[in-house]
Amino acid sequence: MPLLRPTAVLTAIEEDLVEEPLWQRLMANVVVMALLTGGALRLYRAIVLQYGWSNSWLWVGGTFLGQAAILFLLATLYLGNFHAKSWAWRAPLFALLEVATEAAVSYVLLRMGLETAGSHQATLIDWQRATLRMASFRMIGIPFFALVLALVSTVVRAILLPKPTPASS
Repeated sequence: MPLLRPTAVLTAIEEDLVEEPLWQRLMANVVVMALLTGGALRLYRAIVLQYGWSNSWLWVGGTFLGQAAILFLLATLYLGNFHAKSWAWRAPLFALLEVATEAAVSYVLLRMGLETAGSHQATLIDWQRATLRMASFRMIGIPFFALVLALVSTVVRAILLPKPTPASS
């Protein structure tokens, strides 16, 4: 027979002592996820511009959808660590940090002479326009996506979770 019987207090203490895995702690960190997202999107853009062809609308649409998929997948991985009520401030913060990261990477590439705007080398004016366009899309798109995600997750949770049964007397 054990010396200490499991109680709610002991169980809570044991749960606090169990450390989350590193990948889960990283996914819950807004700075890490914003850096990862901004870097991944900039790398994706560089690969598309380097190895892609833009004479097909199907290719252009596919690359746009690929970029949106990367952005919203990584936003979901971050937001999924928190309660939906906190997404109202977490989603815009994530979007702001992601835009800052992607703009910084783009600026460094611009200064190194590696950033392109179409078929020519990008200038500072091209960078400013692209950053404003990117910021407007992200600052509207990510919070809107978080709203849709919260609505869908609430509906799915209401459908899938069992309803509490009234206690019989």
